Amino acid sequence: MRIAFGDVSFLSPLSELVRNVFAVGKNYVDHAREFDGSGFNATSGATTMPSVPQIFTKATTSLAGPTDAIVFDEGTTSSVDYEGEIGVVIGQRCRNVPERDALATVFGFLVLNDVTARDLQRNHVQWFLGKSLDTFCPVGPWITTIDQAPIESLRVRTWVNDELRQDAPLSDLIFGVPRLIATLSSAMTLLPGDIIATGTPVGVGIGLSPPRFLRDGDVVRVSASGLGELRNPVVSRAFVPVRGRSRT
Repeated sequence: MRIAFGDVSFLSPLSELVRNVFAVGKNYVDHAREFDGSGFNATSGATTMPSVPQIFTKATTSLAGPTDAIVFDEGTTSSVDYEGEIGVVIGQRCRNVPERDALATVFGFLVLNDVTARDLQRNHVQWFLGKSLDTFCPVGPWITTIDQAPIESLRVRTWVNDELRQDAPLSDLIFGVPRLIATLSSAMTLLPGDIIATGTPVGVGIGLSPPRFLRDGDVVRVSASGLGELRNPVVSRAFVPVRGRSRT
């Protein structure tokens, strides 16, 4: 039985995350400049151009699928932003990997949206909380293996309501994929299924004048050559308290 590609609904290629997503801040030159000029960078002692990769993480509970809604409560944040990125999926347990051998540890690549609550990112003077709201890490729609997606061919694009906002090749990274793997693995063991979000290019909402944040009813699309496309509607709704039963 054949099914038309358009009739297939994709779930996240990872049903759950091994641990927090590793992410990289300010890894494209023009985005580093727009972020520092936005008024939302409250990181103490920050410089416009980082001399080493700036690593932060996103909570496992932020995971969402390629067509899931990006959901936020306006009582929590009023400045939700998109960050289209390419994610690296680690394929083997590794530690202290030199840059020259780093690509051998990669299983493949996927599309990722590092959705961010800018006010939380600024007010808490760090990035974790503003990056980790539920549904704030759409990924997918599949993982393309590294042999089918050479780095020099990868380009990420982001649209909001069909308006192209971001467009850049992965080769423009300040710190390339081998450097990121070498940096992380020098400090900790990387595990199969780990995701490294490589950074977002210029064109995010805070970089526009005036800033343009996501609103209820918007649709964000992020695509990368050979990796497919995310298409996530934006939903604003009030959350109610959720409490699980304690174990006995």
